[in-house]
Amino acid sequence: MSDPVKVSVVVGNPKPQSRTRTVAEALVPALLGEGTYELEVIELADLADELFQWGSEKVTAAKTSVAASHLVIFATPTYKASYTGLLKAFLDQYGTDGLKGVVAIPVFTGGDLTHSLAPQTTLAPLLLELGAAIPGRGLYFVIDDLPQLDDFIKKAAAEYAAVFASLANVARAVG
Repeated sequence: MSDPVKVSVVVGNPKPQSRTRTVAEALVPALLGEGTYELEVIELADLADELFQWGSEKVTAAKTSVAASHLVIFATPTYKASYTGLLKAFLDQYGTDGLKGVVAIPVFTGGDLTHSLAPQTTLAPLLLELGAAIPGRGLYFVIDDLPQLDDFIKKAAAEYAAVFASLANVARAVG
């Protein structure tokens, strides 16, 4: 059996245990089979007091863990048509290519579909600048649709699975 996939969920919501975290965490078992991954959840709200203290041990440990992950779900509520300042402050800790080799999926939650392009237009460019690979569109979930979360996640996971299968075919052909 191969080593488990290291997965991190980075939650940029200033409120711990948020519905944004619920959405992000639901994606992981829909994408990956049981027993194939190790999951770490990083609540940036827990690091808020230290995000602007360069060299903070807790922030450095979180940053190192995320950079060592195979897959990272970056989850944030939509604030002013973009991601939260907590998430920005955390990502600012990385240099160019600081997330090289990481597959990243931006996940946004919001009150309606007004800002549904925010994952692609705001967070995806930053993640790409940091060297992460993004396997398709980011996700945008209307938070009042929580009763339909399972259907939403199932559809999203199927779309990502198709991308991952295509990438696996290409990877096998790379010499």
